[in-house]
Amino acid sequence: MNMKEKMHTGALYLPTDPEIAAEQQVCLDRLYDYNHTRPTEAARRAELLRGMFAEIGEGCYIEPPLHANWGGRFVRFGSHVYANFGLTLVDDTAIEVGDCTMFGPHVIVATAGHPILPALREQAYQYNMPVRIGRNCWIGAGAVILPGVTIGDNAVIGAGSVVTRDIPADTVAVGNPCRVLRQIGPRDREFYFRNRPIDWSALEEARPEKKTLEGPAS
Repeated sequence: MNMKEKMHTGALYLPTDPEIAAEQQVCLDRLYDYNHTRPTEAARRAELLRGMFAEIGEGCYIEPPLHANWGGRFVRFGSHVYANFGLTLVDDTAIEVGDCTMFGPHVIVATAGHPILPALREQAYQYNMPVRIGRNCWIGAGAVILPGVTIGDNAVIGAGSVVTRDIPADTVAVGNPCRVLRQIGPRDREFYFRNRPIDWSALEEARPEKKTLEGPAS
């Protein structure tokens, strides 16, 4: 198994391998082009993302600057994913994100790690573990998601959290290290922020036809 093949197995490898470095450079040039587009060049941005990412669905939008070790080469986004300014993808192996997930500003999603043993780090050894983020998640500003983590559908990760372990679906999780604070439940159908009630009738009147809203549980 060569160094490039080891990138996606979790094995230790050398990212300085010449074949890896040459391929990565091409990806970083594409990322440079993306980050230097104008705000009015939405169509060009979408076209560039389709060439940069392993897979990207309809209606995705990533605010530049985007930072990514491989320019999205091993990243798969579903449809209608939104990322605010400064998303960092340490995408040395697979990052998978489900439909309708949102990233706040300056989120870091990291797949790469380095051994604790100093002698191995001194030689620049690295390993990569995939990250999977489910459908309709909200990742708060400044959150850090570490290698090997899976976040379930509909989960909310609080701003500034450091996610070191898997987070189950339909939960709110916060902190460093990130822990489940509570389940998403009936109260979330009544209030959208603290004690501010959701006016379901007003939302229903204004909603786009393609969207379906779920009102309070009966």
